[in-house]
Amino acid sequence: MGAEVADWPHPNWTGLGGANPIRSIMKRDTKQRRNEGKLMTQNRAELNRNLAQMLKGGVIMDVTTPEQAKIAQDAGACAVMALERIPADIRAAGGVSRMSDPAMIKGIQEAVSIPVMAKVRIGHIAEARILQAIEIDYIDESEVLSPADDVYHIDKNQFDVPFVCGAKNLGEALRRIAEGAAMIRTKGEPGTGDVIQAVRHMRTMNKQIRELVGLRDDEVYEAAKQLAVPYDLAKYVHDNGRLPVVNFAAGGVATPADAALMMELGAEGVFVGSGIFKSGDPAKRAAAIVKATANWQDADLLAKLSENLGEAMVGINEDEIQTIMAARGE
Repeated sequence: MGAEVADWPHPNWTGLGGANPIRSIMKRDTKQRRNEGKLMTQNRAELNRNLAQMLKGGVIMDVTTPEQAKIAQDAGACAVMALERIPADIRAAGGVSRMSDPAMIKGIQEAVSIPVMAKVRIGHIAEARILQAIEIDYIDESEVLSPADDVYHIDKNQFDVPFVCGAKNLGEALRRIAEGAAMIRTKGEPGTGDVIQAVRHMRTMNKQIRELVGLRDDEVYEAAKQLAVPYDLAKYVHDNGRLPVVNFAAGGVATPADAALMMELGAEGVFVGSGIFKSGDPAKRAAAIVKATANWQDADLLAKLSENLGEAMVGINEDEIQTIMAARGE
C-alpha cells in the first residue's frame, strides 16, 4: 500500500523527546488538588481522559520484571502493565489472584520512562488507594484478578489516578465511565491467546453504538434505561457515534495480525498480555505488534512483520476455557 511506517515514540508525544509527560502532569495536578483540599472534579475527569488519549494508537504490554519492561519500552510500547504473573499463568495456577506487590511495581516504575499501569481487584478500594500512593500512572480495575466485590465497582471519581476498565458491550462501558473510568478496553478472554472474544466484544459494542446513533432524540431516554446507564452518556454516544473515552482492544491478542484486526474493527489501541512473553522471541514479536498496530492498513508491511517471529504462545481454544474471566464485573 505504500503507507509510511509509523514508529515510536508515540506521535502524541512529539516534542517531548519520547519521555513520559504523564507522571509530571499527574504529580503537578495531584499536588495542587491536595493543597486545595479537593477530590475529583469535572476538570480532573477531563484531564484523566486526555491522559488516556495520549496512549491512542499504541500498544500496552503486560510485564512481570524490570527486564521485560525494558524490552517492551525498546519495542515501542506506549505503556506497560506491571503484574506478578501474566494472565496465562494466573489462569493456569488458579486460586485467588490479588494486586501485585508494590515493591515489584516500583522496580518496574524505576526501570522505564513510559507510563506504568497496575491491576486491582474489582471493587477493592484499598488496593486502588495503595497504587495511587505509589504514584502509579493508571489503575486497571480488572476481571483478570479475583473480584473483591461481586456487586459494586470502585467509585473511580474519588481518585486522582486515571482508571482503565473492561467491557463486553456498550452498557458495561458506559456504566464504568459513569463511575469515573478514563479508558475502556474489551475484556476478551485473557491468557488464552484466542482473539475471538475480543472480536465479539468489539463488534457488539460497535453494533450497539450504531443502533443508538440511529434513534430519534426522544428515544434515547428509553435506550438509556434499557442499557442501565445515565442519560447524558447515552446522549453523548447518540450525538457523537463513539464512547466519550478511548476504547482499546484486549484479550487474546498474540500476533501482528490479531492487533491489525482489532484496529480494523475500531479499536484505538491494543493491550497485549501473555502473547508477548509466552512466545519464542518476545522482543521481535513485541516490536512487530507495535508496528502492526500503527500500520494496520498496510497489508504488505503486515506480511513482513509476521515472518520469522518464533513460536507463538500455545493458547487455549474458546471451548476449552473453564473459567470465563470476562463474565466478572458486569
